[in-house]
Amino acid sequence: MSGSSSVAVVGGGASGTLAAVHLLREARARAMPLEVVLIDQYGRHALGQAYSTTDPHHLLNACANKMSGLDDDPGHFLRWALEGGLDVSASDYLPRRTYGRYLRDLLAGAEEWPVRVVRKVTGTVSALTRGRGVRVHLSGGGRIDADAAVLALGNRSQAARPPIADAASPGYVADPWAPDALAGIRDGAPVLVLGTGLTMVDVAVTVTRAHPDTVVHAVSRHALLPRPHPRPVPPPVPTPVPDGPLGVGDLLRAVRLAVRDNGGDWHGVVDGLRPQAQRLWTRLSPDDRRRFLGLAARYWEVHRHRIPPVTAARIADLRAGGRLRVLRGRMLRAEAGPGGLRVQVSADGAVRELDVGWLVDATGPGADITRDPLLAGLVAGGVVRPDPLRLGLDAAPGGAVLDAAGDPDDRIFTLGPMLRGSLYETTAIPEIRAQAAALAPRLVGALASGARPTAPAQGR
Repeated sequence: MSGSSSVAVVGGGASGTLAAVHLLREARARAMPLEVVLIDQYGRHALGQAYSTTDPHHLLNACANKMSGLDDDPGHFLRWALEGGLDVSASDYLPRRTYGRYLRDLLAGAEEWPVRVVRKVTGTVSALTRGRGVRVHLSGGGRIDADAAVLALGNRSQAARPPIADAASPGYVADPWAPDALAGIRDGAPVLVLGTGLTMVDVAVTVTRAHPDTVVHAVSRHALLPRPHPRPVPPPVPTPVPDGPLGVGDLLRAVRLAVRDNGGDWHGVVDGLRPQAQRLWTRLSPDDRRRFLGLAARYWEVHRHRIPPVTAARIADLRAGGRLRVLRGRMLRAEAGPGGLRVQVSADGAVRELDVGWLVDATGPGADITRDPLLAGLVAGGVVRPDPLRLGLDAAPGGAVLDAAGDPDDRIFTLGPMLRGSLYETTAIPEIRAQAAALAPRLVGALASGARPTAPAQGR
């Protein structure tokens, strides 16, 4: 688009899509030409990892009235569903593939050809370099020149590979969200899943429906499963947190008191904490943040990131019927065995061997983003730096990445899970859409004037 500004959005999932949508809407409000180049490694533009599933039993983990992609229109998703002929209420949990269609429609609706457009690129970004703007380098030698870039990488880093003797074994599934990764698990052979979180739930739902004899073993350090959403959902309950210096002990004490005062019901207390979570996280010292991650994070996650009642009922049925067996411990090693793989597991104080046909790694993102080749290269080049916990990128208020010297970049920004170390609660749609809506006017306004994007006056 000759004469227009351009923004390269690296990552085509929910974070990248919502960033693109809000940028285009802001450009429309200013009557400004803009091209957004949306780059996705797998060509799953607007779907990403979370919403590319084709299994209709993989449901959203939040009800329909909380899933709008537009920060200024909280009822947009529900209205879209009703106008599309879906029989849905505000409290229903729709299939994730339906939400993927919504994000694609949202992206298409934000375009206004030929002056505000999205150019979809399928490719792997290998590096970013800075000049007057930003040059995005693709594996294989391609490049994209843009005025600014947004790193919308989602949960990018991978956990360390488990101790498997033959990582090329056809029974080992390193990424359950890769296209057709679970398609082969239909033979009824036992399945061992590493991890007991949301991904394990999805894997168990899929593979046990594919064959009536499939038994799933799930192992993790805490053996904690995501809690179910109640019906009806109780109203949020405020948790009084003391002013002044805040430690993990103070925070946990305040939560326990709030649950006690709420008659022992934790649901409303956790939901009441959510709007405060980012502010409370920033009040913790770096040491207390590490302490929280080591002591309390997993307990917060299973209570905060809950599953729909129908999914919880399915998991309960699988456990009652012996088709889902949850083990507290860890995998020691895996090697070729008579059923495909023989896996040694330390569980509940004893070492045991399991003969399984399939081993699925559902441990999720790792604890150090510099394991990711792109981010490692950006860190090594001084373009960005990790946050002190190495969970994501260090950034200024508003999402401008900080370089090696701690200076904010005026043309490279980030949002969503890349801000975990700074904000912690930043992986769900409500938080991501708010960040996208806050970034858009600063970035588009700066491009329109040729000035540097301005930081917000206060807060993140």
